[in-house]
Order: sequence, then C-alpha cells, then structure tokens
Amino acid sequence: MATTRTFEDLVAEAEAVSVDGWDFSWFEGRATEERPSWGYARAMGERLARASAALDIQTGGGEVLGSAPRLPPLTVATEGWPPNVARATALLHPRGAVVVASPEDAPLPFADEAFDLVTSRHPVHTYWHEVARVLRPGGRYFSQQVGPASVFELVEYFLGPQPEEARNGRHPDRARAAAEAAGLDVVDLRSERLRVEFHDIGAVVHFLRKVIWMVPGFTVDEYRPRLRALHERIEAKGPFVAHSTRFLIESSKPRND
Repeated sequence: MATTRTFEDLVAEAEAVSVDGWDFSWFEGRATEERPSWGYARAMGERLARASAALDIQTGGGEVLGSAPRLPPLTVATEGWPPNVARATALLHPRGAVVVASPEDAPLPFADEAFDLVTSRHPVHTYWHEVARVLRPGGRYFSQQVGPASVFELVEYFLGPQPEEARNGRHPDRARAAAEAAGLDVVDLRSERLRVEFHDIGAVVHFLRKVIWMVPGFTVDEYRPRLRALHERIEAKGPFVAHSTRFLIESSKPRND
C-alpha cells in the first residue's frame, strides 16, 4: 500500500540533496518544465563542431558543454563557484577542455580575439563588452538565457508582488540593445513562455536552493509557514503551475574588412 510522504519528510530530503552543478535529474517525477523548441544543447553542439577555439562562460558543472558530441581543438570553460569548478573539471578534462576558475563579475582572463565561438546557457549576467572583446572578427556568441518574470508565480508566492523593473529586467530587447552597444550584430533572437509544474513541496525546496536568485536568501526555516501552506495546496489541488521564459540570442562580431 502506498504511503503518503509527510511535509517534513519531503522537506528533509530536499534539504539534504546536493545542489552542485546544473544536473536537474533529481526533479524527475517531481517537477516538469517544457523545453524551448530550438533545442539549445543540440544547436550548441553543431556550432562547437565547426569551431576551432571555443569558450563556454558560467559553465556550471560542465553538463551542457559536456553533452556536445565533438569539442573544438581549443575548448575553455569558466565558472565562478568552487564546487562547480571541481565538477566541471572532472567532467571536461578527460575530453581535453580546460576549466578556469573565474568570478562571474570579473573581466574574462583571456586575450583579445582569442575565440571564434563563445557560448553560455543561463548566465546570471552577460558582460557584453567582454564577450565582444574575446571574440575574433566573424566569431559568434550563442546563448540561451532566462527571460523576464520567469517562474514569477513561485517567486511572488514567497515574496509578494514584484516591481516592474524586477519583472522585466531580463527582457530580450534589453539583451539586443546591450549586444549592439558592445559592437555585435544580433543575427537571431527568439523567446518562448513554457509551462512548469511542481508536483511536491520537495521539488519547490530543491529548486529554490539550486536557483538561488529566485528567492534570495531562501531557507526552509524562514519560509516554513509558506512552504507548509503550499504543500497543503499541492496535496489538495494538484501541481503548482508556473511559467518559465527563455530566449535564444546569437550575435556576431563584424569582420574587419
């Protein structure tokens, strides 16, 4: 006979699991998210296969870069969080890629025009002038990014209504303007709104521990009453539904001729 797991059981399990890297397999059967139609990992792999020197910025644990069937002869990844640096090193070094520990808000530790491809999946922030600096003329920046008001149904459940600046701070139109201001030509820009479902409170806790900018400073102790109320809501009414937003941006550095 199936036994219903208690609020305390689910929360304790979610608090105990590691949040290192960007492997989301723990959510299987507990949360779902629609994927963008463009297939970022596949498209990134196609571009990597054609590149001679590539840089993956904020690589996390290297999971997305490591999924590429073929890496360029020179492949470098940066990451700022020490546990992820270790994970990415273990995953990518056997494939000949170099992982560089580099703070997210520091200049990229590479020479001008060092790469013909720069990639990044879900960067916390894009430093467009640095991307443009390390790209060779004719090189490209290819990135999938979190869009405006992503999963804000969950954010506002815990934090209340958010100001317009917070809701639209990651708008793709702003990314286009910033890329162009850095001297890059935007050749592709697409966005989609995608359904997300949280099937138990453990998935909510793990998500907020892992994606730390959603509810800054989140701890179970601080939000326990709201978590318990959400647990009861999910038990009574089914999954908590939210919507993520994603945009794909590809830009090129003009040639010198």
